[in-house]
Amino acid sequence: MTANEAQSSARHGRTIISVDAMGGDHGPATVVAGISRSAKKNDEIGFILHGQREVLEPLVARRKNLAGRCEIRDARDVVSMDEKPSQVIRHGKNTSMWSALESVRNGEAPVCVSCGNTGALMLMSVVRLRKLPGIYRPAIGVLWPSRNPQGFNIMLDGGADIRADAKDLMQYALMGTSYARNGFGLKRPRVGLLNVGTEEHKGRAELKEAHDLIAANARIADFEFVGFVEGRDLPGTRCDVLVTDGFTGNIALKTGEGVAKLVSDLLREAFRYTPLSRIASLLALTSLRRLKKRIDPRRANGGVFLGLNGTVVKSHGAADATGVSAAVKLAFQLARSGFTEKLAARVASASLLDQDDATAATKANGDTE
Repeated sequence: MTANEAQSSARHGRTIISVDAMGGDHGPATVVAGISRSAKKNDEIGFILHGQREVLEPLVARRKNLAGRCEIRDARDVVSMDEKPSQVIRHGKNTSMWSALESVRNGEAPVCVSCGNTGALMLMSVVRLRKLPGIYRPAIGVLWPSRNPQGFNIMLDGGADIRADAKDLMQYALMGTSYARNGFGLKRPRVGLLNVGTEEHKGRAELKEAHDLIAANARIADFEFVGFVEGRDLPGTRCDVLVTDGFTGNIALKTGEGVAKLVSDLLREAFRYTPLSRIASLLALTSLRRLKKRIDPRRANGGVFLGLNGTVVKSHGAADATGVSAAVKLAFQLARSGFTEKLAARVASASLLDQDDATAATKANGDTE
């Protein structure tokens, strides 16, 4: 099959996902295994794989279900996990990451998936895809296992930028609402602003200002604002979207990952403690498997870069094939929903509201003079 025939076959009636095949801790074999799992589950996905052709071709050839569904784009260089983002921008035009983003920029795919260096991917995404009009700072939306019916809550920012003022937090609320609506089908998501307490007098000045801005935009953006929430609400049922700055969000995310691993290790240790506890573990095997699946971070793999002219899904660098497949599934859902266009419209409507408020304030000041 020629390159043109492969391209036509991969794209025929399918949603195309642009994949940085060289990123991540486990290399291209794991990435190809992950997209193969997605291909088995969903016949409506096609892929553009970016990386070293001589490495990718034999890996794809061994996965029969990928025949006719992958186009390989040769990219000679690889962004390492410890490389500085500023260096990548200057010397990264021949990397698989750059190539994967170019496919989104050129309209060949609506979404990019990468397991690579987070900082480099974010900076490169901003440079190549640009921010949506009216967006101050992009954010990373991450999934948090919860007791809500959808199984997950959305938290943003997960670490795109450690700073965030009141207007940034308001835009995070809008972007999180759009993500919840298009990623989970929630018609009227509930949004909470993460703080040290639920009382309105608590928190920094920018949080109090953000509280008022988010409340003012709730009606026009059609979401429910529940006010301030606390850390215990991250896995709770009080809201669907939790808004915070990237510094707080990233610490919360890494803390949650550490706690989940600790609980898993302690359970394993407890059931191995005595012969009787080993028997008990066999009796509880079905329930333990259900619990493991429920809190498995691989099922929540995929942080979405929000606020760009194109959708980028950042898979965990240490993701295995199951994790990569979960990231591809999320990318497909967002691509099919027209997520980027809907997000742009939501931000634009909020910008109009800000302009109307400014005009009204100016007019009121004029009337009093």
